Amino acid sequence: MTKADLVEGLYSKVKLTKKESAELVEFLLETVKKSLESGDKVKISGFGNFQVREKSGRSGRNPQTGRPIQIAARRVLAFHPSQVLRDALNTRESE
Repeated sequence: MTKADLVEGLYSKVKLTKKESAELVEFLLETVKKSLESGDKVKISGFGNFQVREKSGRSGRNPQTGRPIQIAARRVLAFHPSQVLRDALNTRESE
């Protein structure tokens, strides 16, 4: 699914103009992005939780050369689906 698919869905279901639909999708995604950048959790009921986690630096190795390298510390995005989403996904698989 793409951003354009979301805009098209809003346009057809909610009967907003395409411009209004695009602005709404853009506003929603920008709000989620800013919340995550500031370290807040984003919880969407019935869908799941997004959270930024800190990963510390560690030693690794280059798989091509086998040489050791240092992997820098970084922030990563974690998503945990809600039980409602898990149930929906598992129900479709078993049918």
